[in-house]
Amino acid sequence: GRVDLAIGVDSAESAARAGALLGGAEVGVLVEVDSGQHRSGVTPAHTGGVGAAAAEAGLAVRGVFTFPGHSYAPSAGAVAAADESRALQAAVASFREAGLEPDVVSGGSTPTLQASLDDAGALTELRPGVYVFGDAQQWELGTTRPDEVALSCRSTVVSHAGDRLVLDAGSKALGADHAGWATGWGRLPAYPDARVVQLSEHHAVVDLAGAALPPLGSRVDVVPNHVCNAVNLADVLWVDDTEPWPVAARGRNC
Repeated sequence: GRVDLAIGVDSAESAARAGALLGGAEVGVLVEVDSGQHRSGVTPAHTGGVGAAAAEAGLAVRGVFTFPGHSYAPSAGAVAAADESRALQAAVASFREAGLEPDVVSGGSTPTLQASLDDAGALTELRPGVYVFGDAQQWELGTTRPDEVALSCRSTVVSHAGDRLVLDAGSKALGADHAGWATGWGRLPAYPDARVVQLSEHHAVVDLAGAALPPLGSRVDVVPNHVCNAVNLADVLWVDDTEPWPVAARGRNC
């Protein structure tokens, strides 16, 4: 089937370059807005200028988008959602001042989803991603309940390190993400108080918080901190141990 493709720009220079490379192609353009994460994106007040540059370069300007990535911290979701709403409203105003009417006003993240739904403001589209599977970060942030997490890494107990478990699932399976506020490198659904306290390439060390150690050779499910990285590391996902889902984007990072 056909793909409705749009690219993002956040400067007049990138818009001009995209126009030179894509002139005449059916590729839409969205101007990226910085709503508080301060990673990429133009300030809301300058959004119209970038959009006008994209239009002048011959591109089909469709609207604006942002990612409130500063929502990934404890108690930050509502604040980030409010920042996002203000930024996008200002960006839309800047667009209209430049004579552009945005058809798409896109934002959202998993930690801000509920707040964005409660007050969508100028948004026409929400893009939460992690919510599809959930992960240990969302569990810890309180945006996903443990029983809502849909993906885990099934591992084997290969050793007992004193009163800790050693599993055969390391960073090459779980990913190595560890936010400063996270209490471990992963969570175990069967042991809600447990934490992965040490992670190497091929092993995870788990503190069970006083629970009885499962025997060597037993299987334990581990929820990765960041499910996006874990999926990117796998060739196949197994659904209920019976149906394989190939990861179609595997090996296509560049």
